[in-house]
Amino acid sequence: MTDAISVADVFSARDHLRGVAHRTPVATSRTLDAMVGRSVFLKCENLQRGGAFKFRGAYNMISRLSDEARRCGVVAYSSGNHAQGVALAARLLDTPAIICMPSDAPAIKVEATRGYGAEIVFYDRMRDDRAALAQRIATERGATLVPPYDHPHIMAGQGTAALELLEQVDDIDTLVVPVGGGGLIAGCAIAAHGTNPAIQVIGVEPDDADDTRRSLLVGQRITISPPATIADGLRVTTPGDLTFPIVQRHVAQIVTVSDDEIREAIRFVMLRMKLVVEPSGAAGVAAVLAGRLPDSSRRVGVIVCGGNIDPPLLASLWGER
Repeated sequence: MTDAISVADVFSARDHLRGVAHRTPVATSRTLDAMVGRSVFLKCENLQRGGAFKFRGAYNMISRLSDEARRCGVVAYSSGNHAQGVALAARLLDTPAIICMPSDAPAIKVEATRGYGAEIVFYDRMRDDRAALAQRIATERGATLVPPYDHPHIMAGQGTAALELLEQVDDIDTLVVPVGGGGLIAGCAIAAHGTNPAIQVIGVEPDDADDTRRSLLVGQRITISPPATIADGLRVTTPGDLTFPIVQRHVAQIVTVSDDEIREAIRFVMLRMKLVVEPSGAAGVAAVLAGRLPDSSRRVGVIVCGGNIDPPLLASLWGER
């Protein structure tokens, strides 16, 4: 079976994003390296436009629409970061945007999405089918649906984060990527293996949101109950139709981390590295700190996928010490 995207698609996405998306920095910490006995390189997508990697895929897709399609607008569904990425990309491309967001989405993400000029339609995460709702609105308004992960242009755009990291840091042997619907890890895995097939790609999910790990174990996509985790961007119940086959072929393993381990990772990167990272973005760091990586991993790249943490959650982390 052929992958839904190739490394050429990731390079093409990079061309579309040049001068628009930030080439985010790579952060290191001698303290972190000493703690885990490896060299660790954090790709800071928390410093991307919109505060997360999602802008890459959203802009790559929307920028490729025809003038007529852009005039008709775009629709997306998201708990926050894809919402902001689509809203910002749509504003830059002068395209109307409607975003379906869960009623319990972090307030900071709702406010930012609205601030970029998008119209917001709320839904109940536990009861409503968000994809069906967004598709209905798109059909009614003649707009284009911009899915959060299951689209070739979305995956290719997200893969540019890994492409940059591998250009910024030599000899990475392991790439650690948080896993929600799989768009980020699919794009990054294609970019990594298109550059160096020997790189180990390791996905990270919260303990209670391990739909991709379980799906890999049985060899097919499964659906889990809506998970309870502080990593709201990773609360996906089934892997993507297009992303999962790429994960099967290119990802060495999926490891899981607890919410407490995610909290500790957020504290560490804030206090020791001066980086503000949201729970989903801290998942990869949590896996490194918790010793989930193979012993063979010596030069480790970690995609820190976002920094849009809800202020009350951030404040609560210090009361738990």
